[in-house]
Amino acid sequence: MTSPDKGGWRKEIAPYEKPRMKHSVWQLINTMVPFFLLWFFAYWSLSFSYWLTLVFAIPAGVFLIRVFIIFHDCCHKSFFRSKLANEIVGTITGILTFCPYYQWRHSHSVHHATSGNLTKRGVGDIWTLTVNEYLDAPPLRRLAYRLYRNPFIMFGLGPIYIFLIDYRFNRKRAGLRERFNTYLTNFALVAIGGLLCWLLGWQSYVLIQAPIFFVSGASGIWLFYVQHQFEEGYYEQDENWDYVKAALQGSSYYRLPRILHWLTGNIGFHHIHHLSPRVPNYYLESVHNKNRMFQEVEGITLLSSLKSLKFRIWDETTKDFISFKELKRLAAERKLQTTGV
Repeated sequence: MTSPDKGGWRKEIAPYEKPRMKHSVWQLINTMVPFFLLWFFAYWSLSFSYWLTLVFAIPAGVFLIRVFIIFHDCCHKSFFRSKLANEIVGTITGILTFCPYYQWRHSHSVHHATSGNLTKRGVGDIWTLTVNEYLDAPPLRRLAYRLYRNPFIMFGLGPIYIFLIDYRFNRKRAGLRERFNTYLTNFALVAIGGLLCWLLGWQSYVLIQAPIFFVSGASGIWLFYVQHQFEEGYYEQDENWDYVKAALQGSSYYRLPRILHWLTGNIGFHHIHHLSPRVPNYYLESVHNKNRMFQEVEGITLLSSLKSLKFRIWDETTKDFISFKELKRLAAERKLQTTGV
């Protein structure tokens, strides 16, 4: 790809960094209405067949991803021009997606400021070790890393831990407003869940909410994972780290079918989002089509993205991800060089 223009792209993106009220309101309608209708029909179908319930619950889980994208844009203050509107809608959609607004906004802002920076990892990102860090780590840390990177744990237990447990607690040094927002989110989740259990019965609530939660949670983690964990990614130490390169080379262009782009709020154009988080999700594709530099970003497809499951360790020498199998070979070579045996 051509060398990123350090400033020219800003003029082309600037007009798209202003949200349009009619677009945002329409997205709220075409997201929230189908989600609640699908939830209702999932409950209605329980008296007929649970398979029919899943026919409604699974798409509801997919629409909840779209709800999360609205929440995500509110956290970037890019869904409405009004700060208050972003905070109100962000808090409500955060309750629906089990995410405290201020807490998540903080960690995600750190993620955007440090994505691909090896010196500043650890907040709002996927745990990633380099080859040397892994080989120098004690056995217990290596085991923890392997378990964390196991797909069954990351996409199976991961949603339960992150959305049900981790987000229920405030981070250290959180301000009063952030703490209150977390408590408000937790209270709302208990109140809404309790009310629905009382009205519908706890069994009905769990049978409906569980597949919705799992589909949205696992899919959300997958999308976040594949957005930065692909073969030709970008990781550099702080002194060599570059914001534009981190966006265009370290964030994927996920070439999904058009319907999936719509359902996931165009988050597949992640290189554009990291270049300018102030662009609302409904303008990301337009920005991508605006400049040849954006289009030259290496794209990944649904099929090729599955290969990212084997990418576990960042190799600073070759500047790409490698598998644990390849790591084993490197460890043997390192031992041979060190001991001569």
